[in-house]
Parts: sequence; C-alpha cells; structure tokens
Amino acid sequence: MGQENSTPIDEHTPPDTLESRTLEALAKYIKDGEPKKIVVMTGAGISTSAGIPDFRSPETGLYANLAKLNLPYAEAVFDISFFRNNPEPFYTLAQELYPGKYRPTITHSFIKLLHDKGLLLKCFTQNIDTLEREAGVPGDKMVEAHGSFAGQKCIECRAPYPDALIKIAIHEKTVPHCEACNGLVKPNIVFFGEALPEEFFLNRHLPATADLAIVMGTSLTVQPFAGLPSECAPHIPRLLINKEVVGDFGYRADDVPLIGDCDTGVRALAEACGWLEELEALWAQTQPIAAVDMGRKEPVAETETTDQRVEDEVERLTRQVEETLHKTETHRDYVNGFAATHGAGRPQSGNVEDLASQVRSALNISRSQQDYLDRQVDAKTGKSYSDMLEPGSPVMERLKEELKVESSVAEGGAQDRGLRHIFPYAETESKGPPL
Repeated sequence: MGQENSTPIDEHTPPDTLESRTLEALAKYIKDGEPKKIVVMTGAGISTSAGIPDFRSPETGLYANLAKLNLPYAEAVFDISFFRNNPEPFYTLAQELYPGKYRPTITHSFIKLLHDKGLLLKCFTQNIDTLEREAGVPGDKMVEAHGSFAGQKCIECRAPYPDALIKIAIHEKTVPHCEACNGLVKPNIVFFGEALPEEFFLNRHLPATADLAIVMGTSLTVQPFAGLPSECAPHIPRLLINKEVVGDFGYRADDVPLIGDCDTGVRALAEACGWLEELEALWAQTQPIAAVDMGRKEPVAETETTDQRVEDEVERLTRQVEETLHKTETHRDYVNGFAATHGAGRPQSGNVEDLASQVRSALNISRSQQDYLDRQVDAKTGKSYSDMLEPGSPVMERLKEELKVESSVAEGGAQDRGLRHIFPYAETESKGPPL
C-alpha cells in the first residue's frame, strides 16, 4: 500500500508525474503513451444513468423505499439468512435488476474502449448488474468484487444452475431449486453474511502494479473494496470521476478529481484524449436493435432529474414487491403486539392456549410455526404463560429464531448489523430492523 500524507496536498505543491493536476495534463500523460496498465474501479454511480435505481440515497434510494414495505428491514432482501427462509422478495427484485433490461452507459463503453486499446489491466467493480460485460468488457478483465448475475448455483450443494432455467424462474417470479438436491438457487452475488469471491483477493495486488488508476461512481465506504485506490504506488496518477471527493483522493500529488456525473466525465476525458468520436461509435453498438431487445431500457435523458428517475423506478418496483409478498404484519406489529400481550396487557384468563392463539394471530405466523408452538404448548401444559414466555426461556428463544426476530429487537433495542463491508449498495450505515 502506498504511503499517504496526513493532510491534503497543498495547491502549490507540484505533482510528481503529471505536468499539473488537470484533466488536460492527465490526457497528455495518456496520449504520450505513459500508461500501459490502467486499473479501473467502479461503483453504483456508473449505472444510475442506465435507469437502475441508486440503492444508497437516504430519501430516494431503493433501500429507503424498500423499508416502507413489510420486510423486517430493507437490506433483508440481500441477507442470506433471510433468503433461506423467504427467497420471494429477492426474486421479485431480481426481475427488475436481471441483465438484459438495461443498456450499458457510455461510461461502461469507455472501459471497453480502454480494453480495445490494450490499456486495461483490470476493472474492479462493486456492481452486480453485469453492464460492463454487456458493453463488451471480457470476463477475464473483470473482478466483480461483490459477485454478479453472470452465474448462479445452489446454496447447499454449490452445483451450478443453468442460465436458461433461472431466466424462466425470474421471468415467472418463481423460486428456482437445485435439480440435484432441491436446495435454493441464488445468483452469484454476495449477500450479507457471505464472503467476497476468491477472485477479489487473488487480484487485489494489481493496483500496486498499475501506472494509472481511474475511480468512478463510488463513495469508497465499503471495505475491502474502498482500500483498492490506496494500493496504487504513491507516484501513480489517480483520476476520480465522481459527484464528490471520496476516500483519500486529494492527499497525493498526482490525484486529479473530476467532479460531476460519470458519463459527462468520461466524455470530457475521451475528448481530451482525442477518443470521443471513437467512444460514441463504440457506445452506439450497444443500442438495442433486435426485436427481443425492444423492451430494454435506454439510459435516461439528461433532462430528466435523478429524483424523477428513481421515484418512477421505486414506485413500480414497490408495487411488484407488494404483489409478491402479500404480507400483513411487520416486525413493528410483532414487537408492539407481543409487548402488549406479555406486559401490562396480559390476557385475564391466564390460559396458555389462549395466549398461544393470540400470539399466532398477532404474528400471522406460518403453519409450520403454528405447529411448533402448539407442540411447545402441549409440552408445557400446566405451567403459567409467564413461565413459558420468560425472556431467555426455550420457547422464547425458539420463537425468536423461528420468526427471525433478534434478541435486541425483542427486548426493545436496536442493533447495528455490521453489513457495510459485504454488499456494494449498502454504503449507508445499517441500523437493523426498524422499531
């Protein structure tokens, strides 16, 4: 890892490699043939103009709006434990995000242009949308740090699952199961609670060998991906194309920040390098022309605001999720109802079976959970409900496990789930299930 300055570079400090910390100087560096191994690092910001909702925005992002639904917490849709028990929400979302619905942006085509010119060492991406691949970037030039929809396998026996079959399942909003063991099938994207792909760790040394780094559309808050730019050698130029300065950019003498949206930034860089016409022609090749592509979404026109785009996407996706889930109770209902039943508002009869019926009704739990509770009631007949439902009792602990309610929530507290290092779109701090 390169040695970092403790303070931002003073504007009067000259760069080590570039003539100046400007786009024009960086373009001259490229045109002079200095960089032969360019490493690119990308985040969700390079795909928002394709129409894919930005997961991270506090008010308009997809997570913020999923929180309005009857999920225990918005990020549960990408939680492996939640998926094992309830995969339907994820497959509703997968229908929206599955490859083929969105056209790559000109930023994705810029990465392909770097490859065509023999300059791309590796593209590290946090995105799962595979738009780099659709733009023509070869798979061996990609490190999808958080996985992608490019493949899928059984979560139990790890057997691969055919592409054709998962496309059918996603189109029909059904949950695919392994043909070998009947386990759940999941695309090869990293869920909360899963390790990053081995490929990431095998290639994370590459930034240290690069002679130019280009970072685009990421807040650089998700580790270990966020540490990649710091792996570059101290004298190597680093270009940031982003809506804000992030990470340790500005602390090195050859950092060049280009503040703005990614598509505008890559056009400016391509023009400065004399590549703009070539880039536009390459991007034009991603235009859908076949009849089967007519439903594909075009990158959004610049006249439409980000808020408008996200609002439309979220509204449509919210309707789809609501139709699929058909849920009538939330974790808030559970906590409030359970507290009322067991606290000051205990049933007057004191009958265990009456209480069990009330709990089942309040929670809207499944038949298997009803059966389990019935067995527990039968086994405990004769004991008071206060004994059965004492915090820490076997029944309470089992109910928490069955209903996926964490101890801290059942006891009225919140817990930081600590998931930010796993998934690309969880770049705001998770607060766990809402109370």
